Amino acid sequence: MVQTMRFDTSQSMKLGQHQTLAPRMIQSMEILQMPLMALQERIEQELESNIALEQVEPGADADAVEGGGDERVAEREDGTDGERELLVGDDTRDSAEDFQRLDELAETYGDMLEDYVPSSPRVNNDGERDGKLDAMANIAARSASLEEQLLEQWRLAEVDDRTRAVGELLIGYIDGQGFLSADTDSILAQRAAVPGLDLDEAVIERTIDVLQDWLEPRGVAARNLPESLLLQVDAVERLDDHRDPRWDDVRLLLARHFEDVKQNRLPRIAQATGLPVERIQEALGLMRRLDLSPGRRLVNDAPTPIIPDIIVEYDEETDSYVPSVNGETLPGLQLSAEYAAMARDRRQDKATREFVSQNVQRANWIIDAIRQRTSTLLRVANVVVTHQRDWFERGSEGLKPLPMTDVADQLGIHVATVSRAVSDKWMQTPRGVVPLRPFFSGGLQSEDGRDMSWEAVRAQLKALIDAEDKTRPLSDEALSKALEKQGITIARRTVVKYRDQLGIPSARHRRVYG
Repeated sequence: MVQTMRFDTSQSMKLGQHQTLAPRMIQSMEILQMPLMALQERIEQELESNIALEQVEPGADADAVEGGGDERVAEREDGTDGERELLVGDDTRDSAEDFQRLDELAETYGDMLEDYVPSSPRVNNDGERDGKLDAMANIAARSASLEEQLLEQWRLAEVDDRTRAVGELLIGYIDGQGFLSADTDSILAQRAAVPGLDLDEAVIERTIDVLQDWLEPRGVAARNLPESLLLQVDAVERLDDHRDPRWDDVRLLLARHFEDVKQNRLPRIAQATGLPVERIQEALGLMRRLDLSPGRRLVNDAPTPIIPDIIVEYDEETDSYVPSVNGETLPGLQLSAEYAAMARDRRQDKATREFVSQNVQRANWIIDAIRQRTSTLLRVANVVVTHQRDWFERGSEGLKPLPMTDVADQLGIHVATVSRAVSDKWMQTPRGVVPLRPFFSGGLQSEDGRDMSWEAVRAQLKALIDAEDKTRPLSDEALSKALEKQGITIARRTVVKYRDQLGIPSARHRRVYG
């Protein structure tokens, strides 16, 4: 029996509603979420690409938006010809109206925006996002990779052609820490991928030895961490005119007792080696001079400088902490009067007017979005300094629970707006520069009625560990009971979680042998 299938085509109409994000809505949310440095770059890009956007010269007092501050793009009637003219002028509206606009945007598109990953939009002359410009903008300038630098070193090595080729192959297996990420059998299994290269186990092992002796920093191309550390010990001793005999103890620990060293089992090492614990501790002190990830020394990224978005200062007269938005590093922006007039000039050909009008519209959008960002950040910051005054007085132990939903309810805005406002933002305070996000968290109420955030609980936990007797460190169960005596009831597994978050090892690894 033969079965046949029939394909039909037809046309039908379906009525439905679809949500789409307008470019202005996307831009408003992206600008709100950007930290200050990213916003600086975005403004520079707009100034370069938009003919209708101008930077206000220092000292100018005309219609300008200083760093997206308290001015706005407004429409007003021109007194001479009655035409509506887009100008940059003083903002006379209540800031609550701006929040209502953001709130309505979040209410309408909140579900979509929750999963929306922002990126600085680049818009072409048709008002659409330009994928090519987006891709180019996401390519960051970088220094040479670890592999590139190692290959450059290897080209200078005085080796035969076969060893050079095998070495280039092996360098491809070196990971970011500087270690070979594949064993000899795995490398041999891939030799078919390199036609004409005669590989065997002896050649690979011999080439690894040459790589280890030639490449810098010492310890690169090791098969594992103990081997890398031993290579570094060799280098230290070669440079040391007066050989320190304690490095022999380091060699012994690395070669035969590395697992016990990792677990801080010093009594077991002492029993196995006959060395006193004090001598083992001296060897461990020397071992700390060695590099656990030698490869990172070649590609160690410079830390990104932090520019605070919010500046909080103490006002003695009012006995209060006053926040302000840091706009000093942002250039003042204004709409070009020349191009605004050109967009209205009907004597211009249609293509020119459309091109100029699109740029005028984009200029208005970014000025308005920056002004809304400033207003949003300031209102959220005011809630923080009011609710978290104890933090400004006492530090982390005074931090109170402050869920974002409560802030959203208090300000009458959507919680997504609050989330984007605090994302990747920093605040300069009398206690230093701190991220804004940790001020928004849940917490618990202690037995004496105090509201404590989880950050405050972690601070108490750290204080207990800092004060413990290191020869008899507190177990996680003992820490849980110690917190309970302070009125903070949390389970042992929660102590483990918070200790891991703080980067604090377990009691066994914290123990110091006296």
